[in-house]
Amino acid sequence: MSIVRFLLFLPLLFLSISGQAQKKPSFRVIAFYTAKNDQAHISFVHEANRWFPKMAAQHGFQYDSTSDWTNLNANFLSRYQVVLFLDTRPDDPAQRAAFQQYMERGGGWMGFHFSAFALTPSTYPQNWNWYHDTFLGSGQYGSNTWRPTSAILRVEDPKHPATRHLPRTFKASPNEWYRWQNDLRKNSDIDILLAVDSTSFPLGTGPKPHEIWHSGYYPVVWTNKRYRMLYLNMGHNDIDYEHGTNQELSSTFSSPEQNQLILDGLLWLGARSH
Repeated sequence: MSIVRFLLFLPLLFLSISGQAQKKPSFRVIAFYTAKNDQAHISFVHEANRWFPKMAAQHGFQYDSTSDWTNLNANFLSRYQVVLFLDTRPDDPAQRAAFQQYMERGGGWMGFHFSAFALTPSTYPQNWNWYHDTFLGSGQYGSNTWRPTSAILRVEDPKHPATRHLPRTFKASPNEWYRWQNDLRKNSDIDILLAVDSTSFPLGTGPKPHEIWHSGYYPVVWTNKRYRMLYLNMGHNDIDYEHGTNQELSSTFSSPEQNQLILDGLLWLGARSH
């Protein structure tokens, strides 16, 4: 290429690069986390903060994360279309009020595993009725399986945008699975998307007998049709507690089908498609 042609080409190259740099993301996501209690939850948070930026780069959205829960206010949330709770929920009344207002005004939310936990008495009591009873619909925590193990999950609503690319059943990543106080099937606002399939039983290895499920109905992913929200029970990795190494023994993002569910769910929330 001659020097003249090269100089003529430079402005076009600059405009192309500049245009790509200024291309706005299709939507913006802010993930809140604490990552201080329980190595299994901390492990998941670190994984999530590696996985979501990769998805953002591939699918054209912006992913930010923060452990500063004072950012849960109207001014800060106005910059984002979707909020993620990776491991906990807010306890401050002003932060709770800001989140409720955000959701009631059409904001999007995706919560994982421990973000729905509440048990009275405990460090995380059920003292937020709107969030646990109205928004999530699940009420208090009931019990869980142990150790973290994979489960075969069944798609209950194959027409939902979050599940439309999933097979009828698939193997989830190892997880500690929760049972809830409320029967979500009796709540007309709740659309259960996935539940534990009966082929998973017995689910859990103990050693305590009540930590092994042999039968029952256990929803693990659902949405409240009155809000732009999606709750996923996944988010607890298997950790070597017994030998004191705290070594990670599993990965939440090891199941391609489960990853597809999370991605499609997030894209659905970001697209304001309902």
